[in-house]
Parts: sequence; C-alpha cells; structure tokens
Amino acid sequence: MKKQDEVITPAKIRSAAMDLLTGREFSRAELAKKLDKRFDSDPAIASELDRLQEEGLQSDQRFTEAFLRSRIYRGHGLARIRLDFRQKGIGDDLFNAAVEATDTDWFRLAREVADRKFGRSPATEQKNRARRMRFLQYRGFNFDQIKYALSATDAEDF
Repeated sequence: MKKQDEVITPAKIRSAAMDLLTGREFSRAELAKKLDKRFDSDPAIASELDRLQEEGLQSDQRFTEAFLRSRIYRGHGLARIRLDFRQKGIGDDLFNAAVEATDTDWFRLAREVADRKFGRSPATEQKNRARRMRFLQYRGFNFDQIKYALSATDAEDF
C-alpha cells in the first residue's frame, strides 16, 4: 500500500511493474490489478502498461503460452484452463489461438492424470468409478475424455 505522503511518479509505477515481471509473466489485466491496488488506481498506470507492451516487456501472448504450458503440465483439462484464463483477463481469441498452437492430446492427458492419481487398476465399483469421474471433471476434462481415461486399461491403449 502507498504511504500518504508518497508521490506517485511514472518511474515508480514502471519500477513496480518491472519488479513483478522479473518473477514471472503476467497478463496485462493481472498486472493492472496489482498496480491499481498498490498505487490506488493512478491514471498513469495504463500509460506505463502501454509503454511496457510497446517495448516488449509485457506480452499477453507470451503470458498465454507460458500459462497454458504450465496448466497442461499440471494435468488440467481444457475447461479448467479456459476458466483460469478468463480469471486472468485473457480473451477467448488469444486463448483459442494458443490452444491450437499446442499439439496436446487431451485424451492422453486425461489418461495420464487418472493413472497418476489412481494407478492402472480399473475401477470396479460404481462408487470408485464415480469418484474418479468427479476428479477428472474437476480437473477440466470433458465427458468423452473422462470416458476414454477410465476405460483404457490395457498398456497397448496407452
């Protein structure tokens, strides 16, 4: 939070933004939210963010690619990732372009996630199968992907 007698300058806003960007990529909306909180919605924030984008120091495309890779690596499905992107302020056009650029096999990913969590043993009881389905649904996989992940029990299918 800013102190009462602190003078806000564009240099201070830029410095705070650069401090945040040294740790990881941020979407413009996410960075604006953090800076608004720190500098009480100063009007100079938007112009500094524009400048950072022009200089290539902040890029929604770069953020989208990095964030998508991290979510796939964590074993999240497309629905959950889409929700995460909306919360980060990334539009559907940029998200869809990034998803198309990846060669992710969502069925295989659902299978890998299920195997990591539950092992290779098939779910014989309805209660156990429902538990696995809920887990994969929470992870963001659709019904067809869940069905594939739970039905493929042979090593050759993998």
